Amino acid sequence: MKYKRVLLKLSGEALLGSHPYGIDPKIATVIARQVKKVVASGVQVAIVIGGGNIFRGYQATAENSKMDRATADYMGMLATVMNALALEDAFKGEKIDTRVQSAIAMPQIAEGYIRKKAISHLKKGRVVIFAAGTGNPYFSTDTAAALRALEIRADILMKATKVDGVYDRDPVRDPRAKKFARLTYHDVMVKKLKVMDMPAITLAMENELPVLVFNIFKKDSIVKAVQGQKVGSLIAS
Repeated sequence: MKYKRVLLKLSGEALLGSHPYGIDPKIATVIARQVKKVVASGVQVAIVIGGGNIFRGYQATAENSKMDRATADYMGMLATVMNALALEDAFKGEKIDTRVQSAIAMPQIAEGYIRKKAISHLKKGRVVIFAAGTGNPYFSTDTAAALRALEIRADILMKATKVDGVYDRDPVRDPRAKKFARLTYHDVMVKKLKVMDMPAITLAMENELPVLVFNIFKKDSIVKAVQGQKVGSLIAS
């Protein structure tokens, strides 16, 4: 395998499946089976999960100007915890030793985030799911993914999406969209490509953390990405 330790960023929408809202258990199981293959190969896997399938803080404040942004963001963090627990359940159903660590204390259902403990779990072959973002409002789960990847010293941040890489325009709406096989962090910023938000890209750039954007719904895409096969778009120096 090309990488020894990876941070997989999953959007909440990835868990929707064919549902308009919430969690599709079948999708969670599909993801679990891919991760199981990766773990079986000896690669350490950590995951950051979003909450957009349940609640998005910034959207709530845009739609309802009376809602406090910090409150909305905390609600979004709770949505990520729900997704993390759903993933944990699917992983355990596939006999994958898994731990959920939350940036917001809730000891009845998850461990608190402790960096050294997370690394210890990874070294023991356990999958660690990081929930509740950074634990602070105004920061996205993309930023949380970059932060956690750096903290655990992951070799790469792998962002799983619904499209097979980064394009110069929306490939769903425009068939003329051009895919980039490789980009620099500067390219992403200058071209204003909607890959990750600016704090996340800045964190990755300043610490030379490579970011791979790929389609999670293609067969064995996570396995292929970890093997270093040509999938998706790579963002690096």
